[in-house]
Amino acid sequence: MIRRFDQPPEPGRRYVRRPGVYAILWRDGEVLLTHQADPVPEYQLPGGGIDAGEHPIPALHREVREETGWTVRIQRRLGAFRRFTYMPEYDLWAEKLCTVYLAMPARPLGPPTEPGHTAVWTRPDVAARILGNPGDRHFLSTLI
Repeated sequence: MIRRFDQPPEPGRRYVRRPGVYAILWRDGEVLLTHQADPVPEYQLPGGGIDAGEHPIPALHREVREETGWTVRIQRRLGAFRRFTYMPEYDLWAEKLCTVYLAMPARPLGPPTEPGHTAVWTRPDVAARILGNPGDRHFLSTLI
């Protein structure tokens, strides 16, 4: 069973299942996060949805590159969680199935290409407080 974080599903509401992959990017005692400005400003673990027909690992490489501008070396899978949430950018109620990996930032390619995203380096204890959802905070807190 995959642990749920945040709010339980609302009775009678239809949720679309959205698998995604995310990374805790650790290097030299700091963590690389992404700050998404819109539609709701928040700090996030870099990552996102897996496109139809896409394998999770290439999806993670793509999402991290888009949101931070970095390439990564994936070290290991840490686990998974799910959230029931509204995604305003898609006008969609979703059951997000989030798989979290530990990875090392390998090489910066340039600024993030995903509009509204900024790469942010911070201490792990600060990141564990400012991450926008309890699943991300749990996995980072467990790691540190």
